[in-house]
Order: sequence, then C-alpha cells, then structure tokens
Amino acid sequence: MSNEILSVLEYMEREKGIGREDMIGAISLAIKTAAAKGVNADQELKVEIDPKTGHLEAWTLLEVVDSVSDSRTQIHIEKARLIDKEKNLGDLFEKPIDPAYLGRIAAQTARQAIMQKVRQFEKERIFDDYKDSIGDVISGIVRRRERNDLIIDLGKAEALLPAREKVFGEDYAPGERIRCLLLAIEQTNRGPELILTRAHPKFIRRLMELEVTEITDGTVVIKALAREPGYRTKIAVASKDAKVDPVGACVGARGARVKSIVRELGGEKIDIIRHFEDPEEMLAEALKPAVPINVKIDERNKRIHFEVADRDLSVAIGRRGQNARLTSRLMGWRLDISKEKIAGGFEDKKERAIAGLNQIPGISDELAERLVAVGLVSPDAFAGVEASDLVDAEFTEDEANIILTKVKEFLTQE
Repeated sequence: MSNEILSVLEYMEREKGIGREDMIGAISLAIKTAAAKGVNADQELKVEIDPKTGHLEAWTLLEVVDSVSDSRTQIHIEKARLIDKEKNLGDLFEKPIDPAYLGRIAAQTARQAIMQKVRQFEKERIFDDYKDSIGDVISGIVRRRERNDLIIDLGKAEALLPAREKVFGEDYAPGERIRCLLLAIEQTNRGPELILTRAHPKFIRRLMELEVTEITDGTVVIKALAREPGYRTKIAVASKDAKVDPVGACVGARGARVKSIVRELGGEKIDIIRHFEDPEEMLAEALKPAVPINVKIDERNKRIHFEVADRDLSVAIGRRGQNARLTSRLMGWRLDISKEKIAGGFEDKKERAIAGLNQIPGISDELAERLVAVGLVSPDAFAGVEASDLVDAEFTEDEANIILTKVKEFLTQE
C-alpha cells in the first residue's frame, strides 16, 4: 500500500503539478470518510501518510471517561493511563489501528479521492493559467462535438468553441488542429470554462498583430475594423512613421502577410485601407473603386448622404449590401447611398429608395421595390409600422414578419 501511495504522489506531483501535501490531505480525508461509513461507523479516525515513504498510519480517537457506555468511542481513564499517564478526563486517546485493516478501504477510496482532487485542482488552475491569455490566439486539437459546439483540447485544459463563435461554413473534425482567440473565461456550475472564438473581429485584429511586425512594434496602428465572419473584413490602418506605408506593411511583399491570414480564415476576403480622420476622405477610401459624389455630412446625427454614378452603385452597395454595411461600421457613420441624379424625376427617387432598402440584409430587390411602391422608402420609414399594415398592403404574413425583423436588426446594428 505504501508503495502504491508513493507512486501516486510522485506521479501527481510530476505530471499534474499537484503538491504532495494537497494529495495527502485529500487521500486521508477520503479514507476517514469511507471508514466512518463502513466498519468504523461512529468512530473518529486519525490518518497520517508519510510524504517521503507513503507509509500509512491510522488511529481510532477515543474519549477518556470514568464510566464507559460505548467502547467504540470511549476508553476508561485507568486503562488509558496504563499507556499514557498524562491522560485526563475529556482528553482524546489515540488507539492505533493496523494499517492492513484499512487497506481495503484505502484502496477503494484513494483512487476516487485522487481523481476528485485532480478535477478540482485543474478547475482552479484553469483561471490562473489562462487569465492573462484572454485576447490571445491559442491553438488546440478538436476532441469532440457537443450539439453544434466544439470541445477543444488545449493541452492543460479543454475549451469550448460555441456555435455562435464559429464561422459559417467552417467545419472541423475530431483530431484536427484549430487556432482560435481566447474570448473569455466564464464561471459555471462546473467551474471556469474557457470560451473560444473564430468569428469575433478581435480574432483578425490579433492575427494581424502576430503577422505584421510593424503593428507589433507600434509603428502601424489598426484604427478601425469591421467584419462579417466568413465573407469579408475591412481594416483601416495608419502609420506613426511617415516613411512607412501602413497598407503596404500589412499586405506584405507580394501579399504574403495578408494571404497568410486569408488562408487561416478559410478564404475570407480582407480589404486593408488607409485611415483618414476626415469622414469624407475616409468614405472615398473605403468605397474604392466606387467614387462618392455630392457628399453631405450630418455631424449631429453621424450620417452621410452621398451619390454614386450608376455604374458604381452595385460596387458601393456590394453583394446583399455587404460593402455599405462594412463601410458604415468601419467609419461609425450611417450611410445613405443613392444613384447620381441626372433627370431628377420620379424614377430616380424610386431607384434611390430601392438602393437604400437594399442595404438591409435579407431584403431582396423585389421586396424593396414593393415596399417603395407603398411608400416605405427608407429604414426609418418603418417607425410605427406593424405586420398587419404590411399584410393590408398585399404582403404575406411571413413576408411581413421577415421584413420587420430584418429592418429592426439593421437599425439596431447601425
């Protein structure tokens, strides 16, 4: 038994980093608890384990009395003084127990105590080991899938990549290596839980910092970043050194740096642009190759109204309004895009209204045209509109609910 305990203590200390004193305390407590429920019921035990040899010693603790009513928990004072003359009434007398008597109990409970202590220690250690790594990119091995979440083995601990933090279209099988950003450590009933992400904009920001030395040393600064995970990201950068081109530094020779990040993200497009403090200059840079004209800036409401040529309209808005949305988030301004006025007639106004509604994800050209036809020419025009109003305007109930949901999400994001 001594050799077995010693082997366990050495293994836990070497492989798990758990001190001998902690393990000895856990094993001793487990043995006493198990013994009290078995053959030593109602008796108080004292258990000691030598940390150097693993030798186990045990005693039954008996109360010294002048009249014994229960020999299992008491000992007469005269009998106690035959062994220890210093004992007085009310003292505890330690009666040795043959360790072999506890051998079976120890064997059954030591493993449970060890496993419980290991789990408890690892949970407590997770926060201490990873609290300084929040916001860092870490890698691990996919172990299993739980519903739509992935459990990632980081070596010292397991982490969770929730479905909400995965990139649409990415799929990892057990055994594959994956890189993620440590987003947070959440306290749960089961202890600290490491939460990972691949969808958060901070993931790309951190990848850029790791890949671009000029960002690491502070020469180039990421001023703003907007992302639609799995599709496209816009990054605005500036340089503190007039001799360093911030965009060129991030792109790298022949695009090597940005290509490395794009590969990590599974082909997600990354637009890197120069940052300008002036919103009109920033708008022109963010919309390239489209050219904004007749720009009107509403400082009070953080809103920019502008036009683009007919040939640039689809570029400025982007597929399903993606380019306009990302530009808006990147700048922190709401954008009102319309086609350049030529004739100034009804058709121009109608097309501008349709283009404005096209910025809302999930609103197709056909729905936008029907909405404009009933007077809903911009997202703000939906204030006070209910599903029943759209149904009265010959939209189906499903269409009405989808439209109102998409408009509400768009206004909330903006």
